[in-house]
Amino acid sequence: MGDSGGWSTIESDEGVFTSLIETLGVKDVQFEELISLDADTVRSLGPVYGVIFLFKWTREAAGARAEAPLDGTYDSNATENNVFFAAQTIQNACGTQAILSVILNHDDIALGNELASFKDFTTGFPPELRGEALSNSEAIRTTHNSFARASPFADETSRPVDEENAADVYHFIAYTPVNGTLYELDGLQPHPISHGPCDGDAFPEKIIDVLRRRIERYPAGETHFNLMAVVKDPRLQAREIGDVETLEREERKRAAWAWENTLRRWNFVGFIGEMMKGVVGLKDKADPSGKAYENWVEGAKKETRKKLENRR
Repeated sequence: MGDSGGWSTIESDEGVFTSLIETLGVKDVQFEELISLDADTVRSLGPVYGVIFLFKWTREAAGARAEAPLDGTYDSNATENNVFFAAQTIQNACGTQAILSVILNHDDIALGNELASFKDFTTGFPPELRGEALSNSEAIRTTHNSFARASPFADETSRPVDEENAADVYHFIAYTPVNGTLYELDGLQPHPISHGPCDGDAFPEKIIDVLRRRIERYPAGETHFNLMAVVKDPRLQAREIGDVETLEREERKRAAWAWENTLRRWNFVGFIGEMMKGVVGLKDKADPSGKAYENWVEGAKKETRKKLENRR
């Protein structure tokens, strides 16, 4: 996929996020999708650095640029107390920005040279300037774009100018405990949002309460949410204690992620077109009159209509 200088849309996927940070040089960190909102599930993942929350953005539910957030309180001094927070200054970058909002706020994470240099360079920057520095980082942008789905039909770096009026706009934000406080880090807000005292032990209960209150802002039945936990690579402990079963399961998961990420980088339109030409050619050879081909097409249409009727 060509890189035109913009930021492409990436999927909210545990394999994509894990591979993205590893490509940037981060060591021993993994993403795990959370399919239930309960503290025991979060705690079962071991040390959790934070969570990435994807939701359908609306001005009312997000409380965008309000004088006070709908939940919690703005902490205008957070960045002065070594909380990494960057304003979102460009479209489509919010996924990687949310990831970095967790990764760069934990000193016990091995960042690798690229992100360590970026963090050092932006130390002391205000949120707006940090956001500009992130948007202009060629290394981070190129890595981010390498995980976008290839498309021969549309430029994925192009988004509607008026996103507030778009039918479905999705946004990533981060929640992570820093300096004994649970912070909500949303680049569209003016400051980090404090949700009160919180350490690593209290995080599972605290984050579930905060997320439940947030989800309650939406109409009943709204399901457009996705939640990823940022955890320590489970293979580390599995190797230490000799847990062969867990280690094999995690290695199979990594292999599946690698295969899926490879498929994302390729578009198969040309391949499918050539395959269809071959099929049509075989049909023509079998019946030069063309009736076999016509019958094949009509049969496919009937099967498609049947499947649509069954779905209804």
